[in-house]
Amino acid sequence: MPIWYDWLGKAMTDSILLDNASSVPIYRQLHRQLRGMIVGGTLIAGHRLPATRELAQDLGVNRATVSSAYALLEEEGLIHGHVGRGSFVSALNSETIDSKERTGRTSFESDSVGVTSYGRSALLSQASTEISFATSRPLAGLFPVEEFRESCQEVLGDEVAHTVLQLGSPLGYAPLRQYLMEEAELRGIGRSNDDILITNGCQQAIDLLARALLRPGDAVAVEEPVYPGLKAALLQAGARLVGVPVGKYGVDPEAFDRALERESPRFAVVTPSFQNPTGATVPEAARRSLLASARARGVMLVENDLYGELRYRGVAQPTVKSLDELGDTVLLGSFSKVAFPGLRVGWMIAPRPLIRKLAEIKQATDLHTDQLSQAVLLRFAESGRLGRHLERARRAGLAQLEAAVDGCRHYLPEGTSCTEPDGGLNLWVRLPAPLDADSLLSRAQMRGVSYLPARYFSVNRAEDRAFRLSFGGLTPDEIERGLRILGDVFREELERSTLAGVGEMATAMV
Repeated sequence: MPIWYDWLGKAMTDSILLDNASSVPIYRQLHRQLRGMIVGGTLIAGHRLPATRELAQDLGVNRATVSSAYALLEEEGLIHGHVGRGSFVSALNSETIDSKERTGRTSFESDSVGVTSYGRSALLSQASTEISFATSRPLAGLFPVEEFRESCQEVLGDEVAHTVLQLGSPLGYAPLRQYLMEEAELRGIGRSNDDILITNGCQQAIDLLARALLRPGDAVAVEEPVYPGLKAALLQAGARLVGVPVGKYGVDPEAFDRALERESPRFAVVTPSFQNPTGATVPEAARRSLLASARARGVMLVENDLYGELRYRGVAQPTVKSLDELGDTVLLGSFSKVAFPGLRVGWMIAPRPLIRKLAEIKQATDLHTDQLSQAVLLRFAESGRLGRHLERARRAGLAQLEAAVDGCRHYLPEGTSCTEPDGGLNLWVRLPAPLDADSLLSRAQMRGVSYLPARYFSVNRAEDRAFRLSFGGLTPDEIERGLRILGDVFREELERSTLAGVGEMATAMV
């Protein structure tokens, strides 16, 4: 072991003072002191921290205490972990925080609302674990790269190449807009007063709606739990989020109606098909109830249809937009989950006056969505390649979904429950008491598996025992292996809790 590492471990041990009588948990005391060492420059970028077992032994604490402290540091971006190598002090984030705390100058990263925590955690979970259930994305191995390359060559070999390499309309590439509107009309979605706007994914669509419709403090009704990207975009706009509970069959219509009546939100956002994070789907009757409530309360309804095409079994439900005879509902769609996430091409179908207003805001923001990506995706769709890819993706998705549900049943502790959707990319898992999904994450990561605890998805209430399990980016074998590891982690904690309870009871009886 290098000499500097021996010195570092000794220096850390000698300078850390933990107070068992304090009301502050030991792991938080340890986190604060380690954080102070990083901010103060005692621990500099690239230093490897002592292994959790070694530091726990030196400090005379439980290994889980050290793991929890390290997990908080990693969440803040102060350290990063490498499976098999250990945890290292990060360069970028330590310098950023050091600049703020030493000089008093503003750290722009820490001032961002609702974005940094989720984004950093998801990226670190993905980077530092072998099997990541933390990110909701399709399996990269399914990408039809050769077919996509053919579409690129066809577009670039066509005279249209000169057009798509020029500046374009903020509304989007006209042929793609026409194609998407025709497809929408075939599904009974488009209305005569509707228009379409091409966006940089659904995330930008939400951002544009927030810019156009919200003032700081305005209420927006969202699902509880909610997709963190949606939550972040609305919080950045200064919105006051009103969470509506999501159950087995999606957002609860009665709770939705009460929230609209009580809070008078500027608009409401729902994901009726395979909601992220729960995977729940709203039945047709309940969709009609949501629509009726929005209309009666004068609230604009935004339908996120990002996962609708990813149905692997069962009968598809009609979109809320198709049930809206007046056409006031806004529908969001995207190629991100059904084709290529990195191309960032989404769309919004909404009443024409709103689309025109949003296009003006978009033009001031980024001029327009990349035209080459739009043209290639149009060729990919019109050639039939997208349809063939979707068929393959649905077959693979069914195998992944079944592996995830079966793995939860077979490997997770008795008393665990999980949603069982017919499509999408996510399950919502609830562990039996007294397990805490948040505190157990660091132990899972130490064994090479990650997930996102419920707190990232909370609006008005938190579920300590729940987490999102995103299976879309993993093979069935990886899903099975990851759930077997999680099952071991959770059962070990249950056994420890049981033994601790027996010990306490025995002492009391004596």
